[in-house]
Parts: sequence; C-alpha cells; structure tokens
Amino acid sequence: MKRSLEAADEGELVRRTAAGERRAFDELYRRTAPWLLARLRRRCADEDVVADVMQETYLAVWRAAGSFAGANVGGSAVGWLWTIAAHRLVDAFRRRARLSQVPVAPVTETVSPAAEDEVMAARVGQELEQALLELPPEARQVLRAMVLDGFSVRETSLLLGVPENTVKTRARRARIALREALS
Repeated sequence: MKRSLEAADEGELVRRTAAGERRAFDELYRRTAPWLLARLRRRCADEDVVADVMQETYLAVWRAAGSFAGANVGGSAVGWLWTIAAHRLVDAFRRRARLSQVPVAPVTETVSPAAEDEVMAARVGQELEQALLELPPEARQVLRAMVLDGFSVRETSLLLGVPENTVKTRARRARIALREALS
C-alpha cells in the first residue's frame, strides 16, 4: 500500500514520479524547489539563468525519474536532484561563455601598489586548492555543502544520505587536515 504523499520521502516521490504520478512530482517540487533555488542563487546571480536551470532541472527530473528509481542508488534523491541542477548550471555557463566571447584587455607594464598582495593571495589560494584536493572525497563533499553552500549539519546529512554525526566527524577531520596542510 502506498503511503500518503506527505509521509513519503523524496526517494519514494521520485519513484512514484517515474510511475507517472503527477501529484508525487508536484510534492517533490514543493519540497525541493525552495532549497534548490537558494542553492543555485548562491552560485549564479543572474535570475534568468537560475530560472532556466530550475525549469530544465525539473523537466529532466520528470523525464529521467525512472533512471533514479530503477537504479540501485546509494545516494539520496535530493543529491540526485542537485547533480542534475549542477550539470544544467554548468551547461548554462558554457552556453553564456560561447555566446559572449569577450576580448581580453592587453597586459600593461605598470605594477599596481597591491601586486604583492595579489601574489600572496594567489599563493594561498593555490595552497588551499591543493589541500582540498588531498582531502578524501567524503570530506570535500561535506565542506562543499557546509561551507560553500551554507547548509546546516542536518541539511548536509539529508543531502549526502549519511547520519548527522558522520557529517560532524567528516567536517571536523577535514578542518584538522586543512589546518595542518596550511600551517
């Protein structure tokens, strides 16, 4: 027997959407659209692009719900949804870059007073990037969700499909590893 839509988790809503249940899709949209919209806005300030990505994402969810429902996926439906949206956003950025090939300004010989600051910032940025790459993928996922996306421990837990204590442990270990790598 099917649970009510309100009692169904997001994975069940996707499976029911795959079966053609429009109300399940509507409920999935109602639950996830505000979160997804906020997350996309953190990555893109252009409201038109965000609106297009939202539309493309939910169209893809409607069409591809069977690929999630039919697969033995270890991740969460919300993570699957974010993956679709992230790919659509990258596609939108690529389209924009192709359409607006901006000529690069010629390099001048003058050095600004803050050149040393820029060099130091670039060096620190490279060190941080390298330290992030050396983290285990699970730790990078937690940091990305909590630091870049601003999610709480609970939201990160739901997104990644792991217990809250696991999120806390991974975040703590990642911070320690970064601190050691950058010291």
